[in-house]
Amino acid sequence: MTWKDFIESENQQPYFKSLKEFVEYEYQTQTVFPPRELIYNAFRWCKFEDTKVIILGQDPYHGYGQAHGLSFSVNDGIAFPPSLRNILQEVHQDVGSPIPNSGNLTRWAKQGVLLLNDVLTVRQASPGSHQKRGWEDFTENAIRQLSSEKENLVFLLWGRHAQQKGKVIDSNKHLVLTSGHPSPMSANRGLWFGNRHFSQTNTYLMANGKTSVIW
Repeated sequence: MTWKDFIESENQQPYFKSLKEFVEYEYQTQTVFPPRELIYNAFRWCKFEDTKVIILGQDPYHGYGQAHGLSFSVNDGIAFPPSLRNILQEVHQDVGSPIPNSGNLTRWAKQGVLLLNDVLTVRQASPGSHQKRGWEDFTENAIRQLSSEKENLVFLLWGRHAQQKGKVIDSNKHLVLTSGHPSPMSANRGLWFGNRHFSQTNTYLMANGKTSVIW
């Protein structure tokens, strides 16, 4: 099983035909993020066989130059969005990693962290604009595939949306960690900081014979 096989298989499904037509029209008529060639970037950097951690986001950043196909991540040289700043702050407090200069999380993806948004495209300055068009089916099927075919994965589900999405995960064979969302609204209410998800992830991976993630 490879992500290429998975994407080709989904491509044959009826829902995907209408999704593709919608996305194609949007790219032709609107400003849409991420750039078209980066829609599947999460799968490009994190191969199916290498995946050991999944971080679920909602939809891509909708500001110019931010999104590049990895949940919560931004391109080099782009200011940290508030959620990402809070994520990196928690990493620092949890495992001691210094807060980096760049919010580009490709370095995590290369280590087997699938940074997957629920919806893979968005119209500029219009959050949620590509919801309920079929991406949710696509990403739920990807999660289901990982859950059924692999063992001892770690799923990080931050906020209610991600936790709803995680209902297809077999928690008997994987570690599912939940907390509030890293957005300021949630973090400022004490629902994010101190969750220690990054150290817990590494403890579980090492206990199951996998290499830890350098966060």
